[in-house]
Amino acid sequence: MTAEHVDVAVVGAGPAGLFAGFYAGLRGMRTAFVDSLDEPGGQVSALYPEKLIRDVAGFPAIKGRELIAQLLAQLEPYDPVWRLGSPATVLADNDAGFRLATADGSEILARAVVVTGGVGTFTPRTLGIGDEYVGRGVTYFVKDPAALAGRHLVIVGGGDSAFDWADTLAEVAASVRLVHRRDRFRAHPDTVGRVLADDRVDVHTNSRLVKLAGQPLEAVTIVTADGSARTVPCDHVVAALGFVANLGPIEGWGLTLEDRRIRVDASMRTSRPGVFAAGDICTYPGRVPLIAVGFGEAATAVNHAAAYMDPHAAVFPGHSTDEAGLDQVHSLEPA
Repeated sequence: MTAEHVDVAVVGAGPAGLFAGFYAGLRGMRTAFVDSLDEPGGQVSALYPEKLIRDVAGFPAIKGRELIAQLLAQLEPYDPVWRLGSPATVLADNDAGFRLATADGSEILARAVVVTGGVGTFTPRTLGIGDEYVGRGVTYFVKDPAALAGRHLVIVGGGDSAFDWADTLAEVAASVRLVHRRDRFRAHPDTVGRVLADDRVDVHTNSRLVKLAGQPLEAVTIVTADGSARTVPCDHVVAALGFVANLGPIEGWGLTLEDRRIRVDASMRTSRPGVFAAGDICTYPGRVPLIAVGFGEAATAVNHAAAYMDPHAAVFPGHSTDEAGLDQVHSLEPA
C-alpha cells in the first residue's frame, strides 16, 4: 500500500478529531484520519448514536449520529484521507516529519500529528452475573431505542449513560427500573432531576442485581443494602456501568502520560515535538471532559501545529467570518 503524504495525521475520528480535520482544512492543510473503528464518530457512533446529547453549544439536544453527520458534512469539502478499521501502531520520526503505521500495514507520512483518540479502545464493565444472557436480554450499549419499545427494562448504573437511557427509554418502554448500588449519582444533575421526577421510571438506590431468570429472560432479582430481595418482571437489562479503556500502542510513542491520559500544555503540545493532543485523551489541570471542550482543544492543537510546521505562520489565522477569510493571516503581535 502506497504511503499517503499529508500535513496533519489525526489519530482518532471522534468529534474532536473530526473538528480538528475541518479546522486543518480551513488553514489549507491536508489531513489523514486513522481509527481502529470501522466508521467515523468514535464512542458517539459506537456506543450511543441514538442518545440525545444536550451539552453541545447551539443544539438544545442532538442525537449522537446527527452530531457526527453534521461534523462529517463540515469536513467533507476538505477531502481527507481515511484509514479506518485498523489502529495506529507505530509513530516514528522520518524526513517528512512522522511516519504513522497501522496494524493493516498502511502508512501515513505527516508533518505533524494530532492525537484525538478519546480513551483509546474500550470494553464494557460487566454485570458479574448473567453472562449467558449477553446479546439475548443483556446489552451494554443501546444502538436503537426503538428495538426496546414495549419492553420491561432494568437499567444498571448511576452515571450519565444510565440516566440518559432511563430518560430516553421511558418514552418507548413498557416499564423502566434504574438500579444503582449507591444513593448518590455521578450523572448530570439536570438529567438526574428529570428522571427522579418521571413517574415512568422506578429508581432503586443502594441496590444491586443478584439473579437473572427465565429462558428467554423474564425476571430479575434486586437486593437492597439491608438484604431484602425483590423479584420484578424484566425482559431486557441495559448494563450502563462504563468501560475499561486501553491506550494500546499509543503508550509506546514517547509521550508523557498521566492517569492514562496524554499530558499537554496550554497549546495542546505533548512532550514530543510536533505531536499534539486534544479531546478526552489529553489532560491538563482543570480540564473538563466535554465534547464542547474537545472542539476548542482541537482548534488550538491545529493552530499550534500550523505554527510548528511553518514558524512564519501566525498561531491565530483570523476568524472564519473575517472579510478576507482565513487566507488573510493576522498577527498576534500588537501594532
